[in-house]
Amino acid sequence: MEFKQIEKTLTKYARYVIQQARSNLTKGKHNASKDLYNSLRYELDKEKDAFLIEFLMEDYGKFQDKGVSGIKSSYTRSGKSIFDSNFRFGTGTGTKGGLTKGIERWLKLKKFQFKDKKGRFMSYKSMRYLIVRSIYSKGLKQTLFFSNPFNKGLQKYGDELLKAFALDIENTLIFGEKK
Repeated sequence: MEFKQIEKTLTKYARYVIQQARSNLTKGKHNASKDLYNSLRYELDKEKDAFLIEFLMEDYGKFQDKGVSGIKSSYTRSGKSIFDSNFRFGTGTGTKGGLTKGIERWLKLKKFQFKDKKGRFMSYKSMRYLIVRSIYSKGLKQTLFFSNPFNKGLQKYGDELLKAFALDIENTLIFGEKK
């Protein structure tokens, strides 16, 4: 049985999620190198009797989306943690030096330097150390750049998907489409 309408609707949903996630990255100014923006894509796989949508992005995208708890504290709002993330610094499960390399690259892209108390420019190495230490301690605030469009897309295309399924079943029964 071919599900042409379902495939069409799932493709619309996936394109919507990617477009909105990219828009959120740009609006939220979380797009310094454009690597994450450019890496966002989807793959729609048709299996025997199922469809599978896989959303793909740079590995650090999940941390930016869901946030990461620091070792000492987390960003909070009204005394409650805003994290629904399982990601934490200090667990020893992440890539060694990944945060340091990312911050160093970000600093060089932004081309700015802090000044010390005497008014002298700090080295990139010193700035990198201060920023990494702060992020490691406090964590990363969640952006939900991907989660929000994913959930809104389910709401937006949920009914359309049901109608597409019904139409595909109807076409199969009426026109006798083959498997």
